[in-house]
Amino acid sequence: MEVLVFDTIEEASAQALTIFKDAVDKGAKVFGLATGSTPEKLYELMVQSDIDFTESTSINLDEYYGLSGDHPQSYHYFMKQRLFDKKPFKTNYLPDGLNENTEEETARYNQILAENPIDLQLLGIGNNGHIGFNEPGADLDGKTQLADLAPSTIEANKRFFDSVEEVPTRAYSMGIASILNSKKILLLAFGESKAEAVKNMIEGPVTSEVPASALQKHENVIVILDKDAASLLSK
Repeated sequence: MEVLVFDTIEEASAQALTIFKDAVDKGAKVFGLATGSTPEKLYELMVQSDIDFTESTSINLDEYYGLSGDHPQSYHYFMKQRLFDKKPFKTNYLPDGLNENTEEETARYNQILAENPIDLQLLGIGNNGHIGFNEPGADLDGKTQLADLAPSTIEANKRFFDSVEEVPTRAYSMGIASILNSKKILLLAFGESKAEAVKNMIEGPVTSEVPASALQKHENVIVILDKDAASLLSK
């Protein structure tokens, strides 16, 4: 696991963009993408850049259960607004939040992942150490699932909704095994609120109580941090 620390989010995101550009230059075609506030600066830089994704495929980590793709808080909507409408890909895959047939939807997404091995997977990390919506206690060998969101995740996400009652309590998410099947993984974490999760991910034991710690088992992981997110690291 390679750990890079930068003074600012802007510098860190610029380095992340360089990693994406390098992947494209080396022939990468399938990119796993994440949502939330962490990658917003990276997506802004992607849009401004000359990077070309028109022959590439994107596969998103997750989607809220019960939200349509045109709901302003859905991850479909987030990706279209932040990236896809401005920097098009050949194909975009996201879970269908409106599919109430859980077995059907998870099988569909697992098939997509099997047919499109991810060359570079972008991740954030939750304050509780989740990646995707694999919350503490998640199966480290799990594939796509309908996950129950932890109370801390619901609380963290309520800022995007008018009230906490509107925040979805479940989401379709790639499993940890699905994420670890990626050829290369890039995780971004910014801010003091992520420092404890980052420390546990990098320096703690591999445990389902810190799902991101499973990344220690992957041979090609780059972690990009700002100084605040790196503040509790001992090395």
